[in-house]
Amino acid sequence: MFVEVDVEASSNCDYSLTRIFSAIGERVPVIRAEVPDRRGIVDLHEITGWSTSGPCQAYAIEVEDSGEGRALLLYGGDDGIRLKPVDASEEWSLDSNEQWGEPCLLLDLDARIELVQRASE
Repeated sequence: MFVEVDVEASSNCDYSLTRIFSAIGERVPVIRAEVPDRRGIVDLHEITGWSTSGPCQAYAIEVEDSGEGRALLLYGGDDGIRLKPVDASEEWSLDSNEQWGEPCLLLDLDARIELVQRASE
């Protein structure tokens, strides 16, 4: 199975990215991830997918990465993903100085992520 990330530069993300990843396993819906912020400090952040209509589901999936072997891909909508600190109380917004967008992120397999909780859990 393949995952295609095709994100054009937009209000969410300053640059475009088109890339196809070879997926290993199934994608899972994700709501938080330990990622570097814009200053390079690694911490837990809220994550959402971003589309031309606004917030949507973000996903994590293990992929083969030619440079690193295997990695964890975080991806979202047609405008990428959006991140904010976990202690930010604001809604998702393109106007926020606390939030930023990325086409996708590749993380180490041992990176901390938090999945969407199922109703029975």
